[in-house]
Amino acid sequence: MRVLITGAGGGLGRAFALAFAARGDEVIAADLDGDAARGTAAAVEADRGAGAEPFVVDVSSSASVAAMAAAVGPVDVLVNNAAIYAGLTRAPFQELEEAEWDRVLAVNLKGPWLCAKHVVAAMPDGGAIINVSSATVLSGSPHWAHYVASKAGLIGLTRTMARELGDRAIRVNAIAPGFTLTEASRDLIDGADTYGIDRGALKRGAQPEDIVGAALFLASPASAFITGQTLVVDGGRQFV
Repeated sequence: MRVLITGAGGGLGRAFALAFAARGDEVIAADLDGDAARGTAAAVEADRGAGAEPFVVDVSSSASVAAMAAAVGPVDVLVNNAAIYAGLTRAPFQELEEAEWDRVLAVNLKGPWLCAKHVVAAMPDGGAIINVSSATVLSGSPHWAHYVASKAGLIGLTRTMARELGDRAIRVNAIAPGFTLTEASRDLIDGADTYGIDRGALKRGAQPEDIVGAALFLASPASAFITGQTLVVDGGRQFV
């Protein structure tokens, strides 16, 4: 299969790229940071012995996404992973700056919509779209309203697209990871390695590799009758 992953330059995106390549898929690693995208392609080559195509894209720009879709051509799986996460202001919702709110929603919610909009026309029937949401939607994580709202909107978008693409047997699902030990998470929170582990049924922090199994499953024939769903992967911190 051909798999397009946005935000593939590091963290979860790079883990997704390595995992899909390991099972023999052709990976397109897209990221706003060209060096990071090329770094993931090199990591795939070094670790898996298979190539990955790097691509520079701004998912908040319709023109940029359209150019990517035209250059890449048909893909069987789209993983909408690109998001603003690190470096966000943590403050009560009424104190957040409007410009930051708009930027978060543009990347985290408009971006997946644009990517699906421009990719789905050439996607073969029976393909899959996987949107990466967040378990913060379930907890209503305080002082992070713009991020939580963007990820909640993505779950709604997932459900609507699942309805609209069902006639083509294109499945649209979401993954809602809990706090995961990526570079961005470690920069965001002091003591990240032990953050929240007391609240989970599984008493450890999540590694990026803990999340990728859900994506591989949702992209595979094993999930052929699953669409419009959100799979929470958080070690049992929250049950839905």
